[in-house]
Parts: sequence; structure tokens; C-alpha cells
Amino acid sequence: MAEAITPTARTPLDGYTGPIGGPSDAGVVLGELRFQGKINLRGDVADKAFTAAVAKAVGVEPPAAPGTVATAGGRAILWLGPDEWLVVTPAGEDAGLAGALNAALAGTRASATDVSDNYAAVRIAGPKARWVLAKGWAVDLHPSAFGPGRVAQSQLALTNAIIRQTDDAPTYEILVRPSFAKYLWDWLTDASLEVGYRVEA
Repeated sequence: MAEAITPTARTPLDGYTGPIGGPSDAGVVLGELRFQGKINLRGDVADKAFTAAVAKAVGVEPPAAPGTVATAGGRAILWLGPDEWLVVTPAGEDAGLAGALNAALAGTRASATDVSDNYAAVRIAGPKARWVLAKGWAVDLHPSAFGPGRVAQSQLALTNAIIRQTDDAPTYEILVRPSFAKYLWDWLTDASLEVGYRVEA
């Protein structure tokens, strides 16, 4: 009898980002954010039943202000539109949280759909991260306009992307479609050559 084969989980950038390491004084630090969960959430933020259900399942209400992020522990809810959010979770939490959200949302005009496989995620940090992103990103990333807890959707080097800033380092998380992951990585490494980059796990 043939031995059962267990599938191995892979990401769009597996085997592509090159070796870990680089200059200690690099202006940019790059890394892949592997196996994050992503849940598309739709609903009416003015509906208290909806916001309460989301808070019960995720730990925080969806943000109402455009371009903002609400966080609870390792989870984050990114504002994408007046009635749309993206819930980002640590690896392995997506399926369970999507089920919990749909159970909590039962009876409301809302939905929660696991879209984890629809995004690849890359982190860019360091003193020159903002400078590198500005080469291909039209949204103003100056600290007076964009800081920790902010998110925006636009084109990064002709690729549709979602970018959120997570701290003052500054550190940014970039979400793109999996088919554009290698293109994004190549663009980021090329755009970082002038200031040097380091790859971290």
C-alpha cells in the first residue's frame, strides 16, 4: 500500500527571497510575513449588533474612520471602505476566527470570508523604508500624514497593494495578490540597492 503523502504548506515567496542576512547597517530590512490569516469582513458600522458581534469574535470593533486600523493582541482590522474591512490574524487563526465571526454575525446583514490565500505579505522596515516605498507609492507617507495605525490602498510600482504602518521604526506591511509577490520582492530589493538591504526571517 502506498504511503500517504502529507501536503506541505507553501507561500508565494517560498525559495525566492534568497538567504537570510545582509549588512548590519542596511537602510532597509525586508522579510516575508508567512501564513498570516486574512478575513474579508462586510457590514454596516452604524449597526450596533454588527460591531458588537465583531468585537466579540475578534476582540475589537471594526474602525469607522477611513484609513485606520484597530488592533487586539496579534489581530488587526484594516479599514478598506465604508462597509469593508480586512481582518489580519496570526498564522493558523484564520479558519477558526472566520467560523467564530460568521456565528457571531448570524442574523445581521454582514459576512466574513476567509481570503488568506488571496494575499501575500511582505514587511519592510528601517530608516530608509519610507524613502524606498516613495519611489513607487503615490500616497503621502510623511509622519504628519501617515503613521502607526494607518492603512491605505493604492498602486505600488504598478501593483495594487494595501500598506499599513505598524510602528515608528518605521515598519510597513504590504499585501498584494500572490501572483505579484515575486514581482513586488524584486522591485523592493532593486529599489533598496542604493541604501542596502538585509533579509530577516
